[in-house]
Amino acid sequence: MGARRLTDLTPELLHQILAGDPDELDVHLRLVERDVALQDCKVRLHCHCLTVDANGRIKIARLAEFMRAMLADYAIPKNKMQAARARDSKYHSTGAVIQLHHEALNLFTHLAQTGEGGEMLLYLLSERFLKMPQVLCKMDLKTDTSMHYHGSDGVYARVTSEGVIKLYWGESKIYGDASEAIRDCLYSLSPFLLEPDAEHAGRERDLLLLSDKADLSDETLTKAFRRYFDRTSPLSNRVQYCGVALVGFDADFYPNENTAVTADEIASSAKSALAKWSRQIGNRISKEKLANFEIEFLCVPMPSAAAFRDSFLTALGKK
Repeated sequence: MGARRLTDLTPELLHQILAGDPDELDVHLRLVERDVALQDCKVRLHCHCLTVDANGRIKIARLAEFMRAMLADYAIPKNKMQAARARDSKYHSTGAVIQLHHEALNLFTHLAQTGEGGEMLLYLLSERFLKMPQVLCKMDLKTDTSMHYHGSDGVYARVTSEGVIKLYWGESKIYGDASEAIRDCLYSLSPFLLEPDAEHAGRERDLLLLSDKADLSDETLTKAFRRYFDRTSPLSNRVQYCGVALVGFDADFYPNENTAVTADEIASSAKSALAKWSRQIGNRISKEKLANFEIEFLCVPMPSAAAFRDSFLTALGKK
């Protein structure tokens, strides 16, 4: 990327480390609404529905298989992946990258009630739709595949033209009921935004990791970013806490074996239901005292949250 000062972080530089083709997401998820403003808060609401093929079918297994193909992008640190690509290029092979894919696969749990499918969706929509790169690879820090990593479900970032880092703490919930998913998601997100900066704060471990393990692929860019999380640097006062939340839940407007519904009919039903979901989100934002925080809120209504979890585990060979 060439020489630059350690403080020269720009939106363009962060965009350079985004992974994946954003258009590929459209094969599996259809954008219904974006940037819906909620009253009396700083939430921007976005809604995606699962796509319908020409036969009128929802292909939830294809979505899970697409997510499986992106496991290494999500779970392997960028510098580690970059080294594997360089080795494969040198030796005209694919072995190193394929090995990392298997390493990523082994990091995921086999637990039936896993939330890791939601975390993967959060990652894909944050990077490919919201254009916010993941800046801390947390799956690589797991020491037990039968457990989830404690902390937020992801850490993403933007940088303003004034050089302020907007750090987005991520939370995801995939439940059968929309109101429960919204409630628990914002309840889990609130400590990362509300707690004062101190050793006992829930975000403290992630902040320490950001100062040591933040990974933006390019070494100079990574050093520049990490300085914002060095407590001895004045740049540490130029970090703004924000949130990115994803909820997936059952919706009854999808087709089943006895009904045929078009993609436009699904989108229309979702737009109508969005008013109700917006009220639920707004009420919960107020209750959790999050009105002053910028939050990107992603809604993904599904035919069945349980079927989504099962399909993800099956695609990973865990079921």
